[in-house]
Amino acid sequence: MQTILVTTGLTLVCLLAGAGLLHLLPPLGSAGRALSEALCRAPLLDFLVTYFTVLPPIVGGIVVGWQGVLGGIAGQVATLFVWSWLHELFHPEARRGPRIVKENNRLVGRFQNHAGLWISSLAVPVFWLLRLTELVVYPFLIVLLRFPRYKQGDWVNLSRHKFQGLVGHDLIWCLYCDWMTGLWSLGSEMLRNLESFWCPIRFHSDKKCDNCALDFPDINNSWVAADASMTDVTELIKRRYSKDDPPNAWHGYRTPLTIERKPLDEDQS
Repeated sequence: MQTILVTTGLTLVCLLAGAGLLHLLPPLGSAGRALSEALCRAPLLDFLVTYFTVLPPIVGGIVVGWQGVLGGIAGQVATLFVWSWLHELFHPEARRGPRIVKENNRLVGRFQNHAGLWISSLAVPVFWLLRLTELVVYPFLIVLLRFPRYKQGDWVNLSRHKFQGLVGHDLIWCLYCDWMTGLWSLGSEMLRNLESFWCPIRFHSDKKCDNCALDFPDINNSWVAADASMTDVTELIKRRYSKDDPPNAWHGYRTPLTIERKPLDEDQS
């Protein structure tokens, strides 16, 4: 038990110190503000998120075993409560004004609202692993298959801390959603390239096609019908992926197509 308590305390101190340093950056002038902006955008954001989310239980587990994992997680939870309380303390007007947490508590009940939030936090390791996959796996497909490159910082970034009135509890959970939504959307875009390259065939289930078309618009824009022939499939791949044409020119592309990293104009695409 003592090991868990010590690990919890150390985690709390380290994470609060890290948060404090982040708060001190903007007042340091243009250099501090520039560094703060860079830390809110991948790739530096990836290190920051790792520090606050998965690193404490990993380090605790390596150093003292399962008790370190529990202590690391407990320290993270304690940090969230302490930081939220301090942040709201320093923003009394926003704390007393309209709040997302107040409205949601009223709509579904305080216990249900907070329990739902904490249950959603169990997905953090999944999102972190997805982000790791985007960084480690997808670059190989760029080299091997000429898949399009992405400015990942345009997807994986944080900006909701700039919204006026978000403080404490509301701010930390909105930043969680901010990070999660961007990396999930980037992952969907990358998966779209895989599907359209290897398996551009509509599903037999029209309902599934409709459900998936939002994230995979090529289903309706270019994939062959479920009752088409393999000749149709190979002809589609040949037409959409030719060394003489823009690589990966799938219909309905949501990001600018590139040739040798140079954006195509509208006529070319």
